Amino acid sequence: ILSTLLAQGVLERLNAGEVVIGDGGFVFALEKRGYVKAGPWTPEVTVTHPEAVRQLHREFLRAGANVMQAYTFYASDDKLENRSQTLKITVTQINEAACDLAKQVAGEGDALAAAGVCQTPSYLSCKSETDVKAVFKRQLDVFVKKNVDFLIAEYFEHVEEAVWAVEVLKTSGKPVAASMCIGPEGDLHGVPAGECAVRLVKAGAQIVGVNCHFDPMTCVKAVKLMKEGVEKSGLKAHYMVQPLAYHVPDSTYLGYTELPEFPFALEPRIVTRWDVHKYTREAYKAGIRFIGGCCGFEPYHIRAVAEELAAERGIMPAGSEKHGMWGAGLEMHTKPWVRARCRREYWENLLPASGRPKCASLSTPESWGVTKGHADLLQHKEATTTQEMKHALEMQKKAKSSG
Repeated sequence: ILSTLLAQGVLERLNAGEVVIGDGGFVFALEKRGYVKAGPWTPEVTVTHPEAVRQLHREFLRAGANVMQAYTFYASDDKLENRSQTLKITVTQINEAACDLAKQVAGEGDALAAAGVCQTPSYLSCKSETDVKAVFKRQLDVFVKKNVDFLIAEYFEHVEEAVWAVEVLKTSGKPVAASMCIGPEGDLHGVPAGECAVRLVKAGAQIVGVNCHFDPMTCVKAVKLMKEGVEKSGLKAHYMVQPLAYHVPDSTYLGYTELPEFPFALEPRIVTRWDVHKYTREAYKAGIRFIGGCCGFEPYHIRAVAEELAAERGIMPAGSEKHGMWGAGLEMHTKPWVRARCRREYWENLLPASGRPKCASLSTPESWGVTKGHADLLQHKEATTTQEMKHALEMQKKAKSSG
């Protein structure tokens, strides 16, 4: 059976009704571990510390993921050169190393290797379709050379740019998944979620969905709307969801980046493994069969996805040998009051406390209301100027005052 699975690609698995489990959030996980710089969020770690990336891949594989997504997020020329960042490492080196690491670990288990592109500074700066597509093409050339199993266009706030990405990736002849970082309200130019999905499918994506920016249940809701849109249009697709591992009910259509806690004080919002069980079940009930996570998702979260669907998939992840289902391992605890928690009913109904008596349960988003086409989002190679910082602080003050 294993040899048969290893011979199947992502579309063959999805067409057969199998659940494909994605991995988690490399950007945040590696930033916390000291390998990625918050701000640029670029992935030069694939070259400078490949062992860190390899180990994280292995942890997600052990947790049950069967997609090893190459850490190629923001690995584009325009992003590596943005706002005075100067690296001696090239985009090609980063993307090649990322693909090699993902393929190596995928080969250690029942996993596929994927690589992806994401939104670009070029698009935010209103450069032409030709210019933006050229950025994607440079990354794609590496992905084709390294022969990854399938491609992902992910983390797009604007469906126009996402469509451009899909059109470029489709030229490879490989399966293409397209995942936008939008919520139920649609993209940042007001295109409804369902219409976004229709455009992506027409552009050639066989798998569509959302990732990042919103919490698990909000993302499932957004993908439901995408599914409705595609089905009403008479089209067919598979569906994917890879949300944040943070509760962000107080965010608006811009998602968690507008919350004052982003990115260094989000820990009180982390979803529990039990939250992930609920999310996974809701996603499965909605007909979503590519289920994973994005920023904040650690291996134990992905293990919860695999454990929730163990009966449907007929397999438990290797990492579950050290994790009793629904806390069963607590039967071995020395304290009787902890042993009493070794049951599903306890964890399913627990309402966790934050331990922060002076903190509010919700924040006030800093809703600046700017997106592609606005002067504040124009990018450049030069360092952020003192005048730009002064303007940003003034805008922040204004946003907090209006909030």
